[in-house]
Amino acid sequence: MLKIQEIRELIKLIDESSIDEFKFEQNGSKVTMKKQSDQSTTKVDTAEKTTHSVQGTSEPAFSQPAEEKNETEQVKNVSNLEQKIDKRDEDLHTITSPMVGTYYESPSPDSPPYVKKGDEVKQDSVVCIVEAMKLMNEIEAEIKGEVVEVLVENGQLVEYGQELFLVKPE
Repeated sequence: MLKIQEIRELIKLIDESSIDEFKFEQNGSKVTMKKQSDQSTTKVDTAEKTTHSVQGTSEPAFSQPAEEKNETEQVKNVSNLEQKIDKRDEDLHTITSPMVGTYYESPSPDSPPYVKKGDEVKQDSVVCIVEAMKLMNEIEAEIKGEVVEVLVENGQLVEYGQELFLVKPE
């Protein structure tokens, strides 16, 4: 099975190249990437090898083909993001997603969010979780300051490098 970092590197290479479709198979794992109007789609298939391995899915939580997304929702999300970016101050620090996955604002559905607009954060403050391949990855602020804007919604799929928070450094 490919590691997350290897998949990220593949996505970046495919995105920067003129290749429209890429398929890779190794030891029962399959990776398929297709570009569709400047959006890339990633699908990872895994076969269960032993009773100790994690059962694979045809489409893990971090993958969703562009065809299945509601176009109206996409236009709305892009419009909202553009408005938020226009309001951004030049001196704000951006916390970005280090991987493709699902954004979660709290450790569990009934817990309060790690941070919200107006909260103070430190370098080691956990600001959210990004789930990738059933692994919960805590994302830290890496800067001391005040959260000015939360740019994504709970449960939203995020891309590598996607902006998650705007922080005004102290």
